[in-house]
Amino acid sequence: MYTILIADDESEIVELLQLYLEKEYTILEANSGTQALKLIQNNKIDLAILDIMMPGMDGLQLLKRIREQYQFPVLFLSAKSQHHDKILGLELGADDYISKPFNPLEIVARVGAMLRRVYHFDAPVVEEKQSEQLVLGHLMLDRSQCLLYRSGQPVALTSTEYKILELLMEQPGRVFTRKRIYEAVWEDFYVYEDNSIMVHISNIREKIEQDSKKPQYLRTIRGLGYKIEAPVEN
Repeated sequence: MYTILIADDESEIVELLQLYLEKEYTILEANSGTQALKLIQNNKIDLAILDIMMPGMDGLQLLKRIREQYQFPVLFLSAKSQHHDKILGLELGADDYISKPFNPLEIVARVGAMLRRVYHFDAPVVEEKQSEQLVLGHLMLDRSQCLLYRSGQPVALTSTEYKILELLMEQPGRVFTRKRIYEAVWEDFYVYEDNSIMVHISNIREKIEQDSKKPQYLRTIRGLGYKIEAPVEN
């Protein structure tokens, strides 16, 4: 059974989420970032749901500490007025966010989709086995280890960054719309425009490009979407 950490200083929200999630998952609760960090250090966490505004160590500070050592998916809870914090959270390595007030059934659906997306690698191997390695220029995505290598050196990716890159590298040169990327990676319907995909793309460029402001691999096709291709050697 997967273990989910819920960190929020509003006890009503923690109790509500626990009520909806405890039938399928083991739940750990924290009412501050400091308490949440201790639980993370002493338990195997498969997914964390973090509030941004918490006393002491807030959600953004906690996420920075998490990403120093752990790659499990993180879902942020944030008030609608905290748009800047949402973007900063994604830049720091959050996988997704949802605004308060929220429908708890949407949380359940997103948690399930994130866990499937991250941990499906343990599923039994089917007959039509995918190629274990995707190679493009100096990039190599090793599916057996869920790792990216750039010029032979490992590159740390969040689970969402990994899935976006895997999707693009499966079909180099193909243009993927934001809608196609969102529905493939988040396993949900794309119903509104937001900046989450753009932020994840920006994070990936920082990790794979020699100069992220002049990308050679991951290109934006204005008005259409994104594509990845090997850089042209001069």
